Amino acid sequence: MSDLTIGLLSALLATNQPQAVSNLLYEHTGISVPLANANDPETLELRKLMIADDAAMDEVNAWMGTNHIPRTDTNGLAQFHAKIVARFDEVKHGYQDFLRSNPTSARGFLAYGSFLNDTGDEEGAKVQYENSRQLDPKNPAVWNQLANYYGEYGGLTNAFAYYAEAIRLDPSEPVYYQNFATTVYLFRKDAREFYGLTEQQVFDKALGLYQQAMKLSPDNLVLASDYAESYYGIRPLRTQAALAAWTNCLNICKDDNEREGVQIHLARVKIAAGRFDEVQAHLDMVTNAVFADMRKRLERNLVNDRNALMTNSAPSTSTNASFPPARPPAMPAALRPVGPNATNLLAVPPALRPTAP
Repeated sequence: MSDLTIGLLSALLATNQPQAVSNLLYEHTGISVPLANANDPETLELRKLMIADDAAMDEVNAWMGTNHIPRTDTNGLAQFHAKIVARFDEVKHGYQDFLRSNPTSARGFLAYGSFLNDTGDEEGAKVQYENSRQLDPKNPAVWNQLANYYGEYGGLTNAFAYYAEAIRLDPSEPVYYQNFATTVYLFRKDAREFYGLTEQQVFDKALGLYQQAMKLSPDNLVLASDYAESYYGIRPLRTQAALAAWTNCLNICKDDNEREGVQIHLARVKIAAGRFDEVQAHLDMVTNAVFADMRKRLERNLVNDRNALMTNSAPSTSTNASFPPARPPAMPAALRPVGPNATNLLAVPPALRPTAP
């Protein structure tokens, strides 16, 4: 059974099907290709193919969102799955036909690799990325995609080296720094050995890469929050730096829901730092029912830790006790949107559709 089959069937069996399938299918595999030469048949054909790729993803996503087949109906689920696979096969065959006719299209191999990756064939994607790299080794996007693969499936030394090469080729792309930072942060032992650093120095390296990405994309809240959440894993807690990071997130929030989420984190860090008198002001800003449970937990932690301080007993709360752990930085295998420059395949990684709320 393929990874795609497993992923789709798991989503079908989930209680919340649209949410379960969002990470698998909602991020599109199409890559916008600029029509630098409107008369170039290869460019036109590839762009048409990737539009079809995107349409297939939209169509399957719609099917998944409206599917009401009972989980006990194994035959119905199998038929539904076969319908999805057949729809994706149309796109797959389109890429294969294109590449047979255009065997030197580095962009074509890169686009096909992205499609295979996002439909569960990571090994097949790697082969296509390698084909693309051989044809155009100066394209930083393909180095980044290969680094993503090695970071997720093994070969961390390749991942570190390939992210560095992507950045060397295009030092202005924030996604490369972000992916590199995430990989260094998640695989600290490998980074220590590869770079000959202490653990604190590895943290510094990851944080520095995040900071460089943020300089290039200062209004990206997902990036800023990944950076801020990385402080939860550092011991001892770097309180002032963590608070500064979350304050920056607060400053770039676009709505009350985002701001209340950041207030939760500011309260959490201040409890961990023993700055109890400042915590309630943050919690009072949280009124959305979505955060009600987290607010109550933090209020309990605040009382418990204050009492512990008064009785000289061990505090009950830390940055990862009595409260759900921070969401770890996402593995960079699936890239986030990178803005308007994502239309340039020769310069930046494929832009993927944002995950549905």
